[in-house]
Amino acid sequence: MGLSLPERTGAARRVRRPAALVGVVALVLVLAGCSKENAAGRFGMPDVVTTQGEKILELWQGAWIAALLTGLLVWGLILWAVVFYRRRNEDEIPVQTRYNLPIEIFYTIFPIVMVVVFFSHTVRVQNVALELDDNPDLVVTVVGQKWQWTFNQPGPGGEDNVFVSGTGEDIPTLVLPVDQTIQFDLHSPDVVHDFGIPAFAMRMDIIPGQEVPNAYQVHTTDTGEFKGKCYELCGTYHSRMLFDVEVVSQEDYEAYIEELASDPDHLTEEPVLGDPYADEAIQGEFENKGGSE
Repeated sequence: MGLSLPERTGAARRVRRPAALVGVVALVLVLAGCSKENAAGRFGMPDVVTTQGEKILELWQGAWIAALLTGLLVWGLILWAVVFYRRRNEDEIPVQTRYNLPIEIFYTIFPIVMVVVFFSHTVRVQNVALELDDNPDLVVTVVGQKWQWTFNQPGPGGEDNVFVSGTGEDIPTLVLPVDQTIQFDLHSPDVVHDFGIPAFAMRMDIIPGQEVPNAYQVHTTDTGEFKGKCYELCGTYHSRMLFDVEVVSQEDYEAYIEELASDPDHLTEEPVLGDPYADEAIQGEFENKGGSE
């Protein structure tokens, strides 16, 4: 025999209470783990060291929290329905429900609301990440070429230009000052590359032939050593397009620029927009296709 209505109601309450407790505990654990100080709380994102990166991290965390809560709700409802509406004997016939208008309206409207909320937050963070200050503290002219990087920076006192350029055997180091707004102007003399630093939570394509090059800005917040690379499959030696990043104090940065400017091999009047160490065969192949430095 099936349970009477009071017995079924009591059974439902006994099921709902542990389920609600499990849901609350899961929610607390999710929210407690969402700290920027640990990798689990960042959901796989690196420890970011720019103000723009912090906004991107918050969007990433919020998206994961919303997805996890939605998953908990859906799975909770599924398990609750499985337990509460299970067949209790062979002769019992469940109530035949043809439709439930409120639930169907909810299942239609709620996903649309979620998409609108996600879209609005994404646009807001994108606008922050791509906003360009008219007067950045430092402009770095980045050149991605087959298959390494050249970094141009203003010399001492803003005069001339100092640069570092890597080779397949020598990975270059990009030195930047902390607590400064830095703009990266992106140039390529050959193919599409992509300049990215995971700790900055930013990357952007470098597209050849643009009159106004792609550019983005970051405001550094912490000192340290970080890694960068090309995120675009750009050719045979794409894997060699690696570089190191050092964010240092303003005093150390100025000392570095002074030291770099003292070497004639790293000092020019204008930014170097090609690879000064390019292999002749590679450079000749590029020039035969109509390119130039």
